Amino acid sequence: MPGTPPSRYVYLGPEGTFTEQALRMIPAAEHGTRTPARSVPEALDGVRGGDFDAAVVPLENSVGGAVPVTLDELVSGEPLAITREIVLPVQFVLAAVDEKPLSGIRGVAAHPQASAQCRHWLREHLPDATVVDVLSNAAAAADAAAGRHDAAICAPIGADRHRLTVLADKIADRDDAVTRFVLVSRPGPPPPPTGDDVTSLAVYIAHDRVGALLAVLTELSVRGVNLTRIESRPTGEALGRYVFFLDCTGHVADVRVGEALQGLRRICADVRFLGSYPRHRWTGAAGDRPVQGPAGLTDLDFADAAAWLARLRAGRPD
Repeated sequence: MPGTPPSRYVYLGPEGTFTEQALRMIPAAEHGTRTPARSVPEALDGVRGGDFDAAVVPLENSVGGAVPVTLDELVSGEPLAITREIVLPVQFVLAAVDEKPLSGIRGVAAHPQASAQCRHWLREHLPDATVVDVLSNAAAAADAAAGRHDAAICAPIGADRHRLTVLADKIADRDDAVTRFVLVSRPGPPPPPTGDDVTSLAVYIAHDRVGALLAVLTELSVRGVNLTRIESRPTGEALGRYVFFLDCTGHVADVRVGEALQGLRRICADVRFLGSYPRHRWTGAAGDRPVQGPAGLTDLDFADAAAWLARLRAGRPD
């Protein structure tokens, strides 16, 4: 039924990861099934094949940048649609089976991205410890719980899942780091506009046209559609051939966004619509306010200009 929330969720596993934590921020997910997948392709293929209704996968990190495998999977195979974004603060903890002094820790299990984000803390507090790479934050917690390593760098949910004692919390070098996750489903009508939305696209530019990328950006800028992210990935066809991932403010149902999409369709080699969905809102006074457009580029400004043109055409100039 239209508007019925998903009930069968899959996420990048294993259990006890930030991705599971992001999934649990979706209220409907608490009442559905939650299945971990071994990889992003496995999760998204499960949605394409109908085994699951929706998948939660990481899209980008404020420190490490985009997650290439997610971008690649969104433009390969049958189309999928982003219906929601979840932005999660990344907080790492150092955990062990029981309380122990930091001076006694000799081996620390950690995913390479986790240890990279805690590099300065490790250098200051565990200068003599050996960091052992593992496949995930959850695997690090499991190894510490099994006694294979003295401690683990993991997500708080991983420490809870394996009943570990937290020896130090908030050990990331950047305490404002966040990861952006997306909820992905099979194509269908996008969520209705909220007035504070994001539209995601994958754009293949015409390589035989001078200024092709500039033309893409112009289609957005002349309509006052704000570009919030642009990321390029090789298409795999040849050197110098790229697909550009764009995030812009607004919803496909908005007149100006719709006109921009028509313009992109006209000038680009191909455009894949990846979804329109509500922008993640942080709690608090500032976080609950929609982003306002700059002067001259708001909906009111465009409506006023259209009305002015209509008066001119009717022979009633100001």
